[in-house]
Amino acid sequence: MSIGEAEHAECPSPVTPYIPTYVMLPLSTISNENKVADPEKLKEDLDKLKRASVDGVMIDCWWGIVEGVTPQVYDWSAYYDLFSMVRDCKLKLQAIMSFHQCGGNVGDDVFIPLPAWVLRVGKENPDIFFTNRAGVRNPESLTFGIDDEAVLDSRTALEVYYDFMESFRKDMQEFLEDGTITEIEVGMGPCGELRYPSYPETQGWKYPGTGEFQCWDKYLLKNLKNAANEKEHPEWGVGPADAGDYNCTPHNSAFFEEGRKSPYGEFFLDWYSRALIEHGDNLLTVARHALGNTKLAVKVTFSTNSARNDFHQFQHIWIIIRG
Repeated sequence: MSIGEAEHAECPSPVTPYIPTYVMLPLSTISNENKVADPEKLKEDLDKLKRASVDGVMIDCWWGIVEGVTPQVYDWSAYYDLFSMVRDCKLKLQAIMSFHQCGGNVGDDVFIPLPAWVLRVGKENPDIFFTNRAGVRNPESLTFGIDDEAVLDSRTALEVYYDFMESFRKDMQEFLEDGTITEIEVGMGPCGELRYPSYPETQGWKYPGTGEFQCWDKYLLKNLKNAANEKEHPEWGVGPADAGDYNCTPHNSAFFEEGRKSPYGEFFLDWYSRALIEHGDNLLTVARHALGNTKLAVKVTFSTNSARNDFHQFQHIWIIIRG
């Protein structure tokens, strides 16, 4: 063996790290009646996944099903049965804390609303939902404005999320301890993503419309007014009136064309983005306390500019939270 060959032999060849593969189970796996919809078919599918060397599955744990009728009354029985089937097939599990409505978005083939008791609160106080400038409510998730407002049967939204996740941890402790559950994704907003419901197809949005700001519920407006007063500009305590509608383009919107560069525009966009980030930070803090040291993940929507035009392309990224 030559020196060159010896040196080459001593250098380890690059090794591609193993990437676990998880398959998303159908949205209808757990029925609205809180039952495993088709246990025999599910067992067959899980066996097929195992034979295909898949590591595990992902499943939405729907708030609207588990705490669907009465506040702080949780029924995890169907999920317990499902998790047991996954474990029996020697697969792993990623559970999603789904605090949003299922239905009305791309890929949704079932309809699972928010809990009935939450919708009853919403009839009396529709400001618990995100609201656009025209006053149209969006009941697919709760506004970030009530994170610290005790308007959900005397609980804040963060307290509601905490109680749900703590209940999950207690009822599913054995699956956490034996390693069946490897990760928990924390739902952050619409579609479970850390974003505003700015481009809902149910309200007529079509790509590539800019969408609309969602800050006209009374709680976010109160937050905005307080922020404007702190800046000693109380006149800034309102959302922009010239940002267009859902299907406007940036060049046809005075706010996006020029207004965003004004002192008010910069203030508003800073406040709007900070409200989103603070919600994510606060909810993750709550999740860490409720779920212990389990690996956590969140789904974030971000936009990139196309090289050919100014319109935004929306993409998703999963962020794993450790520690």
